[in-house]
Amino acid sequence: MSTPSDEPEPQEPGAVPPSGSERPTPGQPTPGQPTPGQQPPGQQSPGQQPPAGGGRFAFEMPADRPRNFGEALPAGGFSGLFDATGLPTELKVSYWIWVIGGLLGLLGGVIGIFGVLVLFAIIPAVAILVLLLVLVALALAAAQIVLAMKLKEGKEWARLALTIVAVASLLLAIISSSFPAGQDGNWLGFLVSLVATVLMWVPNSQKWFDVARGGP
Repeated sequence: MSTPSDEPEPQEPGAVPPSGSERPTPGQPTPGQPTPGQQPPGQQSPGQQPPAGGGRFAFEMPADRPRNFGEALPAGGFSGLFDATGLPTELKVSYWIWVIGGLLGLLGGVIGIFGVLVLFAIIPAVAILVLLLVLVALALAAAQIVLAMKLKEGKEWARLALTIVAVASLLLAIISSSFPAGQDGNWLGFLVSLVATVLMWVPNSQKWFDVARGGP
């Protein structure tokens, strides 16, 4: 026999049941859970990646820098100096500019040394400064030949180094033009190296470097 307190009290129409007594119907998500097909906050669907860098070009230091002096030398020596097979047109033109310019620089440096010897008999103080400039020009000419061959191997550090050589040739042209016996040909050499530098960084050349280092 039930007592009056055991019987459920009737609810008035429109009354709201107590909190916690609601049970979701089958198939209805509970509050705070994502619906089917909806990703949880902070997660992305597979294959969807956020844009990196906003599509801007980001310069990075080359990761293929030589670890010793032997790695900085051309692979196989200088036997392939006049072989530019496999390079895109822009890089091929740039390569030949660097190589021919380097060879002409070596030749001009040797001739310049003989001119300095004559200058020593006239103005010794100026001759010493001109000799230093000639030696620097010889070093740059030899360096750009070696770097051009490493450029042909797909080494990005060589491309960066050749860009620095172009800047050095500009400084050399400015300094040498300040002397009475300065070499006016250094300005022409800078303009030629500037063209070669631009050709190394055009998009078609960049794609070749990406493939050479194993990129897409």
